[in-house]
Amino acid sequence: MVRILIALGGNAIKQAHESGTKEEQMHNCDVTSRQIAKLMKSDPSLEVVITHGNGPQSGNLALQQDLAKAVIPPQPLDIVGAMTQGQIGYMFQNRLQAAFKAEGIHKPVVCMINQTIVSRDDKEFIGENASKPVGNFMTEEEAMKMKAEKGWIVKHVKPTEVKGWRRVVPCPDPLRNQEAETAAVLVKAGVVVIASGGGGIPVVETEDGLEGVEAVIDKDLAGACLARAVEADIFMILTDVDSAVLNYGKPEAKKLIGEVHLDEMKKYFDEGHFSAGSMGPKVRACMRHVEFTKKRAIIASLDEAIEALEGKKGTHIVP
Repeated sequence: MVRILIALGGNAIKQAHESGTKEEQMHNCDVTSRQIAKLMKSDPSLEVVITHGNGPQSGNLALQQDLAKAVIPPQPLDIVGAMTQGQIGYMFQNRLQAAFKAEGIHKPVVCMINQTIVSRDDKEFIGENASKPVGNFMTEEEAMKMKAEKGWIVKHVKPTEVKGWRRVVPCPDPLRNQEAETAAVLVKAGVVVIASGGGGIPVVETEDGLEGVEAVIDKDLAGACLARAVEADIFMILTDVDSAVLNYGKPEAKKLIGEVHLDEMKKYFDEGHFSAGSMGPKVRACMRHVEFTKKRAIIASLDEAIEALEGKKGTHIVP
């Protein structure tokens, strides 16, 4: 059996031009689920764990709560994360079941509410180091008001725009996945597991157990953390591009198709080839997986998942 962790990009749930209705999101989950079902049918030996993002959904939910704050108390980010895990997990669970039925695949699917442990001492929690923008864009006046009223850390993330201010929250490094052992037991039993949605619910260890914190965990780093914990043979990030690219956006741009050794990828990463806001976190997560497990990581397009698994498409980072 080959155990694979599939990390889905945001386009698997909501396209950039869409408003995010239930119908739109269910359609996108259906398209994604059919691709996963075809991938599994092409290789019946696969044991599958799936992770996903939740950025647009958590942003919309936070906005809904802010608009209703006069009558209903808004919930903190850890609760918002849990709510979106349920929402997105349901959509994928429902559509995967339908896709499996269509392909004649007889496997149960389960969505897990999933916590990711971080350190309270992470530098992201110190001072104004928080780096992850969340929520709506604001003017400076609006941002300063939120800072004064709610104690938010706010930053001018788009300096050329008047309405370029946003709240920023800590994005701590994931240490371990609290429910990884359960996920491993389930996947070994033949269950397709949906876990670590949105990077997992951020929690810190206390004397009384685990406590949720106001933070957002990078979904790809959290995916690599879970892949390591469940002993995945392959960590595959499926996104809306077909590979990592050197010199992206320049005339000399070059796609990295095929195998790239870890040391070589580290060199490219250090040279700044991968944007911090897009491909950078994906490459970093893949490198971390390969470094810790000595196993393969793949970055590929969702549409080319089968060919990528066969080694014909995508960027394959190897030891």
